Amino acid sequence: MHFVVPGAIDDPDRVSGGNVYDRHVRDGLRNTGWDVRMVLIAEESGPLATRALSELPDGALVLIDGLIAVRESSALAAQSTRLRMIVLAHMVASLTSGLSADRTHLADLVDREGTALKSADRVIATSGWTRSELISRSLVQPRDVVTAYPGTDPAPATIASRAGGRLLCVGVVAPHKGQDVLVRAVARLKEVSDWTCTFVGSLSTEPDFVADLKRTVRGEQLATRVSFAGTLAGRSLDAAYGRADLVVAPSRTESFGMVVAEALARGIPVVASRVGGIPEALSSSGAGMLVPANDSAAFETVLREWWASPPLRTELTTAAVEARATVRSWSSTISTIESVLHEVSRSGTVVRA
Repeated sequence: MHFVVPGAIDDPDRVSGGNVYDRHVRDGLRNTGWDVRMVLIAEESGPLATRALSELPDGALVLIDGLIAVRESSALAAQSTRLRMIVLAHMVASLTSGLSADRTHLADLVDREGTALKSADRVIATSGWTRSELISRSLVQPRDVVTAYPGTDPAPATIASRAGGRLLCVGVVAPHKGQDVLVRAVARLKEVSDWTCTFVGSLSTEPDFVADLKRTVRGEQLATRVSFAGTLAGRSLDAAYGRADLVVAPSRTESFGMVVAEALARGIPVVASRVGGIPEALSSSGAGMLVPANDSAAFETVLREWWASPPLRTELTTAAVEARATVRSWSSTISTIESVLHEVSRSGTVVRA
């Protein structure tokens, strides 16, 4: 099986939910006996993806990261009659990128996304919400798309502080993750004592956004409370979670919310936007509070409630600790993906919707 992924999949400075998911797929499939041959595509590579697909043997089974698939949709279309292709859709590209795209670019993105997905034999979505969106936008037929939810790695439970003042926000620092919404919320909470907020995530993807955010932090005199840790992974990321009382996910759009699942795996409650797949990630755990997206006043209100009510903190933290027993495993993710690979590999011909 050939796995076409971004070239930065293992780059410690380019940590993303998509790369984490892809690494678990690669390693999980190899552990179950698959011969996984990686095809790394550099960012904005263009012809490299076209050449890479054209060099694969006829009938090859190919799993393609959705980021590559949409960007190189013409290459997928050109090879659709000879390769057995499965697209791994981490997001609805035209929805996520549409936050900052002009109309012409967005229309082109919608066309490329449709071309990519309709060129595939099957599509694997990483959340039920993503699957539903792809279907409702007529990008795929229901029978051709399945959901393989992200899993979580085993992790020790975090010990909460009495004050509950340690906030953690994890994700690339960019408009779609909504860190500016959270900064505006905590800027109105200066009279609340003993809180800190740590942002973990790449600071190089959207440098203008990061610069504006840091200016706001300085202007609001929050520099002693708000910090930007940059990209963390492994033990450093585990340590950041270990120091958190509450994970905040203020995303404007989110296909699933792996950060939410990671928080619950550590027994940390969550405050998050009610958007995309985040409610799925929380499920019925009772370990989180959901507020409207892009609403700093709503985040302010719920954070005030969190700090003002020790019983609420205890209730949510207890629910988060209990939720550790029900979080999804990566083995379940791999099992779902394997079933799709087997189905497509057994097909005598390339099937199209």
